[in-house]
Amino acid sequence: MSILSIQSHVVYGHVGNAAAVFPLQRMGFEVWPLHTVQFAAHTGYGPPKGRVFDAAMIDDVMEGLAARPDFSTCEAVLSGYLGSVDSAGAVLRAVKRVKHANAEALYCCDPVMGDEGKGFYVKPDMPDFIREYIIPRADILTPNLFELEALTGLSARSPAEIKTVIQKIHAMGPRIVLVTSAITDETPRGSFDMIVSDGLSIYRLRTPRLDLVPNGAGDLTASLFLGRYLVDHDVAKALSQAASSVYGVLKKTKYLNAPELALIAAQDEFQSPAQIFSPEVL
Repeated sequence: MSILSIQSHVVYGHVGNAAAVFPLQRMGFEVWPLHTVQFAAHTGYGPPKGRVFDAAMIDDVMEGLAARPDFSTCEAVLSGYLGSVDSAGAVLRAVKRVKHANAEALYCCDPVMGDEGKGFYVKPDMPDFIREYIIPRADILTPNLFELEALTGLSARSPAEIKTVIQKIHAMGPRIVLVTSAITDETPRGSFDMIVSDGLSIYRLRTPRLDLVPNGAGDLTASLFLGRYLVDHDVAKALSQAASSVYGVLKKTKYLNAPELALIAAQDEFQSPAQIFSPEVL
């Protein structure tokens, strides 16, 4: 199976496509990476050095890709950080091309906009564009808690509130919603929750909370969840495998005191997580 991953890319570190492509390849997927930017390193190291690619470049690459005879084998499109409304529009055109070639293909959107304690780190017009144009076309949405609240304008600080907010997201279009960081007033100290819904059932998975917040963890989570879902078409299984793999990577990253996600050192986690966590019905 092939996955088209349209995201930012860094030469040093693991965010965007640099966090998503290798894990999916290690899981056995053919990945077609299309970079929206190419920077030396992520912005956590200061003002980026590199280049932002415009919408015309994305369209041009997609035109060439669509001409390949096996273009219809693409099973999913994964998008992450989008630098501008123009590039976001190009991503939607890419999704349309893929779905025209394969009507069963899925669009998984990680609506990267901001995070707790950091606020928004996208241009002011991006949240509205994501809400109005991207979410209705997404099959799978993978927001963090900050993004979930920003997209709906509702509080999501308790399990009951999260259920309400997720149902609002479903009503906007996506049939699967994965909240990648769902720490609520019921989450015990020292724990970390993820929540997934397929519109019929909602599951919560809890892991120990490790004392580190590496860049790229959300990008990694979205890619692993998509990959697992394409294999099993079961949100509970996909959540269990993805969260267990992410935990294993973070644990290895902390053990090595690595400045970036230890994707290479922990690569076995992508196929066979050392510790499996199981979800519960919420």
